[in-house]
Amino acid sequence: VQLVESGGGLVQAGGSLRLSCAASVFLFDTYDIGWFRRAPGREREGVSFISYQDNEKFYADSVKGRFTVSYDVSKNVVYLQMNSLKPEDTAVYYCAAAFSPVKDEFRPQEYKFWGQGTQVTVSP
Repeated sequence: VQLVESGGGLVQAGGSLRLSCAASVFLFDTYDIGWFRRAPGREREGVSFISYQDNEKFYADSVKGRFTVSYDVSKNVVYLQMNSLKPEDTAVYYCAAAFSPVKDEFRPQEYKFWGQGTQVTVSP
């Protein structure tokens, strides 16, 4: 399984970006998808999770109310809509696929396949 993120970039605080995660295989009957990020000098952090099979979505407290995860089954793409961005959201964002069901949605070891990451930079 190959995952490719896109949609990162430079945005001012308060702005929005939409990240996409495209896969080389059909995701939704086998995999759950997590979004993670890693900021310089910080550990990888789980941001959001989506399960098509279980109809579940989860968010880290730091992004709740600002980020929205969704999928387009017809395009085999998972999205992360990020609104009201803050400088502390600056990081490389990764999507990852884990065999469904996932026991711990924000535990990176649950995920078998990872994308290469896309840089998100939020200026003050």
